[in-house]
Amino acid sequence: MSRERRLELGLVYCSLVWGATFPLVKDVVGSMPPAALVGWRFTLSALCLLPWVLRRPRPSAQLKEGLVLGAILLALYLSQTAGLVYTSAANSGFITGLFVLFTPLFLWLFRRKAPSGAQWAASGLAAGGLWLLTGGASGFNRGDALTLVAAMTYAAHLLATDAYTRRDSDPVLLAFHQFWVCAAGSFLVAFVTGAPTRVPSARAWGAVWFLALIPNLSAFFIQLVAQKTVAPMRVSLIFSLEPVFAALFAWTVGGEPCTALSAVGGALIVAAMMADTVAEHPALKGRLREVLPV
Repeated sequence: MSRERRLELGLVYCSLVWGATFPLVKDVVGSMPPAALVGWRFTLSALCLLPWVLRRPRPSAQLKEGLVLGAILLALYLSQTAGLVYTSAANSGFITGLFVLFTPLFLWLFRRKAPSGAQWAASGLAAGGLWLLTGGASGFNRGDALTLVAAMTYAAHLLATDAYTRRDSDPVLLAFHQFWVCAAGSFLVAFVTGAPTRVPSARAWGAVWFLALIPNLSAFFIQLVAQKTVAPMRVSLIFSLEPVFAALFAWTVGGEPCTALSAVGGALIVAAMMADTVAEHPALKGRLREVLPV
């Protein structure tokens, strides 16, 4: 197996653990404010990385990049977590998954890199699969609007990560700086809005530690390493598996019913990712250029 395929498997792992967090976060925000939850999970993540950061010759290296990524991460997690207060986990999964459409759009608008026709088609197929998987955004409300902001910042974070990791970057420093920036911003928001920052119970602490160690530390580190090699459109399509895994957890662990349309939606997302893999195969690229715009 090539190194790139191993990195792509790592990104599938990221999608899996992030997909598992939707029902967990939905449960926790019932007992503590979103800003406190985001603040504590990223504080713990940063503290866990601190011993390795202090061993670096220049711990403050890549601070500028970390500030940018941390600010985007703050907007992403505050909007998504706050959105879950008002909307369902299904709606949140679908709307967040719309980043698969924002990614090629932002790539074109801000970096003047037009995705190929095959990539646009794969993104559209993934979005259609998301609609079937989650039943669409029923009864669009305040939480859905907040989650739409999360989808846009998700795409922005993916592209910013791509830009910074393709330089001579240190994943540990890049992760650490964005973690503490996101944590500090969250506690500042809590202070300004007067929201309490106390973690209310041992059960909530358990959830915060899980979010800090697995979805934050392990998954973000893998993302930072993988995006040195894997193209952003490919990352976007792999990350579109996140709501698929969210649905699988809901059907198994959560005991929610699995409908035929949901299963078809999940299959379409997987098909979109596989179609992108086939389209990028060297033997087919020339032939695809004959029938698809580039």
